[in-house]
Order: sequence, then C-alpha cells, then structure tokens
Amino acid sequence: MLTPASSYEELCAGFRWQVPATFNIAWAACDRHAEANPSGLALIYEDQSGNVRTYTFREIQRLANRVANLLTARGVERGDRVAILLGQAPETALTHLGCFKIAAVSIPVFTLFGEEALEYRFQNSGAVSVVTDRENYPKIAAIRRNCPALRHVFIVDGQEDDTLDFWDELARASDQAETARTSGDTPAFISYTSGTTGQPKGALHAHRTLIGHMPGFEFLLNFFGQDGDLMWSPADWAWIAGLMDVLFPSWFHGKPVLAFRAKGAFDPTQAYHMLAKHNVRNTLLVPTMLKMMRQVPNPPKVHLRSMFSGGESVGREILEWGQQQFGFAINEGYGQTECNLITGHVPTLMPSRTGSLGKAAPGHEVAIVDDDGKEVAPGVEGHIACRRPDPVMLLNYWDNEPATRDKYIGDWLITGDLGTRDEEGYLWFVGRADDVITSSGYRIGPGEIEDCLLKHPGVALSAAIGKPDPDRTEIIKAFVVAADGYEPGAELEQDLRAFVRDKLAKHEYPREIEFVTELPTTATGKVMRRVLKERERAAQA
Repeated sequence: MLTPASSYEELCAGFRWQVPATFNIAWAACDRHAEANPSGLALIYEDQSGNVRTYTFREIQRLANRVANLLTARGVERGDRVAILLGQAPETALTHLGCFKIAAVSIPVFTLFGEEALEYRFQNSGAVSVVTDRENYPKIAAIRRNCPALRHVFIVDGQEDDTLDFWDELARASDQAETARTSGDTPAFISYTSGTTGQPKGALHAHRTLIGHMPGFEFLLNFFGQDGDLMWSPADWAWIAGLMDVLFPSWFHGKPVLAFRAKGAFDPTQAYHMLAKHNVRNTLLVPTMLKMMRQVPNPPKVHLRSMFSGGESVGREILEWGQQQFGFAINEGYGQTECNLITGHVPTLMPSRTGSLGKAAPGHEVAIVDDDGKEVAPGVEGHIACRRPDPVMLLNYWDNEPATRDKYIGDWLITGDLGTRDEEGYLWFVGRADDVITSSGYRIGPGEIEDCLLKHPGVALSAAIGKPDPDRTEIIKAFVVAADGYEPGAELEQDLRAFVRDKLAKHEYPREIEFVTELPTTATGKVMRRVLKERERAAQA
C-alpha cells in the first residue's frame, strides 16, 4: 500500500486510504493469490520434531474452503463465534480463513491459558465451536459443562470422547466454496485484551482492520513485499501481534510465512537456528527476545532484511547491538490490541530519536491530548491518542458498551498510555495511565490476577502490580493479605503461584508475592495500586 519514499514526509504525503465497500480478509490474504499465482508458496510449517511441510496458496485456499463447508455443515452461521485454541500451525490459519469465508467470527486463544481464563472467554463470547489439539483438550473438557453455547469441539491430532476429528471431517467436506460478501465493517475476529479491573475485554475487529494494519506493517518492515521476503516471528498467532503483524499482512502481499513455535519458554539459540535454516528475511522480535539473543555465543549467520520490535522500549544498547549484529537498524513500532501499528521509529526514513515512539504511521493521526480531548503543546504530558475514523480500530468491545464508550474522548481513541510530543513531532512514552502490566511484550491486566487469587481459600485480599525489571520491563508482583487460618510463608507463596499459573496462564502468575497485613485503599475501599507501585520503586531505588 505504501509507495517507497526517501523520507517520512514524502511517504505520508503520497498515502491515501483505499477501503473498498466490499472486503473480506480471506479474499485479500488468500483467494486472490490462489487465482493469480496458485503455485506461490504461502506457508512453511515445521513441527516440534523438525518435520517440514510447505503449502501453496491454492492448497491453503482449498483447505480453507473445506473448513468453511465443515463449519456450515455443523450449523455455524454468519456472526457465530468460533474459538481457536492452537499455536502457530496450519490449522490455526485455515480455521481463521474458514470463518472469514462464511462471515463467522474467529477468536484466537492462547494455549497457555488455564481453565478459568478459557471458561471466561468461551462464556463471554458465546463460542459455538472450538478447534484445538489433544494436549489442550483436557482444559476444555473440564469447563465444557459451564459453556452451554459450545456445541462442537474439533481435535486436530486425533479424537477424544464427545469431540470431532478435524482432519477426518475436512476430508468429507468439499474443497469448493464461495467467500461471503462482507463489508469492511463486518465483524471478523475477537481478540481479548487485559483491563485494569475485572475480566478481560473482547476487542471486536472488522475485516477492514487488515487494510488498517498494512501501512504500519510495510513502514516498519522497510517496505515489505519485496522479492524474497519471508516472514517469521516467535509471537504467538493467538495475539494481535502474531495474527495481524505477521501472518495475514504477509499473505496480503502474497509472501510466505514460516510457522513454528517451540513449546515452553523462548529459546534464543533455537530462534537463531530457525532464522538461518529457513532463510527468513523479515521478523518481529520483542525486546525481551532480543536481550536473550544477544547472550548467544557464536550465533549462526542470518540473512534478515528488516526487523521491527515493540511492546516495550528496546533501548539504545540493544539497538546498537542489533545494528552491528544484523547490519541494519531495528525499527520500533507502537500500538495496542484495539488500535495496532499506529506509530513507528524508522531511522532510514527519519532522523533517529532513540527511545521515542517515532511518528504516526502513514494514514494514522496520533496526538497527545488532555482529559477533554484537546491537543496539548509540545512537552506537555497527556494521553497518547488516535483519531477516528481509522480502519485499524476496533468496532467495539464485545458485549461491553460502557467500556467502548470509555475508550474514547470525542473522536480520540485513548490508548491508556501517557506521553509527550516534542517540537519535531516525535512521540515519547511516559507511562501507563492505568495499571496494566507490561511484561516480556505481554500486556496483563491486574484485575484478572487479583480475581483469581481471591478464589484461593488462603487469600483474603490481593493486589497485583508491575514491578520494574531490567529484562522483562516489568514482572508481576502480588501483595496478599492471608485469610484466617493460613500462615503467610514460602509454602503458601508457592501454592498461590501454582494456583494462578494453572487457572490463568503461565505468563500471568506472580513471580513475587509479598504478604501484608493490609492494602492501601481509597475511602470507597478501592485498592490503590499506585501507592504499591511507588513503594516498590522507592525500595528499588
């Protein structure tokens, strides 16, 4: 969508949005390439055993058609929600495309989520079907009775009691299907995001969001779409970063994507191996990953052309190392689940301002505004905001009109981050306006952690904050008032960590727990996380 330019100003001056009245992600990311270049490489999939299989766009299209027909045969209708509890795998992409083809709404769900996190998302969305694997099925089996809307569970690697074999079902479905006629504003998927209180909110995105992502994607990857481009990122496809910063924007250009995600924690040596083995040319790596890769001795030579990072500040030291290690500047991007890839710092197109968020990506209007939605002067702190209408923005929060209303001040979508703008127009991050925790590239809502802790019989009161950490930006620290009859100490601490890890997710458990006799509260009884964060920073200082 971008016309290559030699400067940021020239790039923005030549950009215009083109959002057609009729638009479907499945057509834009698959069908049109299958017709124009049926043998074009779409996907390289490497499984955990090192086996590699490739798929052309024609193969992806025919399999996605089978998924569309399978879902229709099982009663999934336009607007119904289908959850996808899988990692980076062909079935993940095929199910999203199959949903888009019949105008159903897909729901990417992280495989590290525990039963409680899954139950909430299935109940809140009213998901009618879920596609998963045998490893993750026990969690669904444990909560299925509590999710009355859930009619079918498809297993991609076999079958369990009261489930359907995904590939057996596909084999019986036709590989011919028409892609539904949808508008740009037709709902496409729900991506759940963390909030500061209560449970996560489902950001409902329309088909147009793919178009909305493209300028930022191309901007941050040095005009992606060039001959030889091949994209991979360890970012899971269950998150907006994996789905809309990696998979579908690459396919929009008809370029191949590598699918591979190791089980367990990120392995920097393995990441180098994958980049080198598959001759990956473009990647997204969050700062925590880069910090770990920097420690790998004698890494193999890779042939990357472009890279961007985000989720937290990269820092001058890592940027300088990246320039030396890879031979080009690492670009930094900014956005959130609700409004993604809206700014970028791209040193080849603008004077470098290390540590800044850069400037608005072409097509987006990003500013610093006050509580009344008025733009503030350079150097004055305010809300980082993006003006609507903008095709990358969410339609609304699923079944949560109050939260949707609160997301805006007039026509400005408020990101929840505070920042400033300098005299040259660069944006600078100052901090969160709310209490969302940023850890290893994840944004984690303290409310969900606190609610989970309170379900443990040993907890009377709890509060969760982000504690500054040099490697992860923040780690989760919980303050706990023990319930009567429970002794604060190492045993209870370990039990609470395991409880949250099993119920919610492995990336959401508190790495530190401090037992206290009381929590600071307002006159109305609301926990003052700000006081706890200030206390923690003072202790570290």
